[in-house]
Amino acid sequence: MSAATGVRVVGLGASAGGLDPLLQFLSNVRAESGLAYLVVQHMDPTHETLLGELLQRATAMPVREAVEAQHIEPDSVYVIAPGTELTVLRGTLHLATPREPRGQRLPIDALFNSLARELGDRAIGVVLSGLGSDGTQGLQAIKAQGGLTLAQQLDSAQFDSMPRSAIAAGCVDIVALPADLPARIATFTGAQPAPQRQPSESADDGTAALDTILALLREHTRHDLALYKSNTLVRRIARRVAVHGLSSVAAYADYLRANAQELDLLFKEMLIGVTSFFRDPEVWQDLQDKVLPRLLERHGGDARP
Repeated sequence: MSAATGVRVVGLGASAGGLDPLLQFLSNVRAESGLAYLVVQHMDPTHETLLGELLQRATAMPVREAVEAQHIEPDSVYVIAPGTELTVLRGTLHLATPREPRGQRLPIDALFNSLARELGDRAIGVVLSGLGSDGTQGLQAIKAQGGLTLAQQLDSAQFDSMPRSAIAAGCVDIVALPADLPARIATFTGAQPAPQRQPSESADDGTAALDTILALLREHTRHDLALYKSNTLVRRIARRVAVHGLSSVAAYADYLRANAQELDLLFKEMLIGVTSFFRDPEVWQDLQDKVLPRLLERHGGDARP
């Protein structure tokens, strides 16, 4: 959530062939979604752009060209100014002159990285039609923070290099037609922060569903995650439940039984942020107090293997 405004932000990245999917996306955003939308489109900085004017025809939300230090408002669209790099800092827009020469700039990555830093697991990034791979690294950053990542369905993209790159990198939660993406975002944001048990679902049912999910993962991946921190397991599973708009952990367990690909995605989700192991002081304390003494004892006090 934006620290200054409390507005959840959706970053939209597009390049060649991106106008039509942007129009489709914005024309299907429901009124008063409560979200703000930042649009980064690759464009020639030497030419005047009509992007804002064109997008305004597709939505009742105000469409504004981004300006420095502008506060982000809900139900508003902000379009990158030509020849600038757009990022978010403490709830406001920040514009900078790109340091890289034209052709080497990755303005979509720049925006997405800032959303990941500022919003964490409340960041949302969308990659639409375009050439190259801009947006992939930024989506990876959002994904690593537990945010929501989406890409345009490949067969609907005039140029599919950008969404294809992101999908191939394994950092996309949802792939859909541009017109369907806003509803998927609304389902996810409406389901956050975590699914609630249904009246008919007891705590025991939830525990049983979690055990079922772990068993399915163990069978499918040959990895036993039962010793993971329970909070981590619950948080990652809750996120996948929200991505699919399901009502409960039990419903997600049923979904997993019929979708092997989702088991792969969930497993990757569990491994996100695994480097936190090296930043966990409890881990290092246990290594010092428990593991190393036993290893030394086993080798008669000789530190050499």
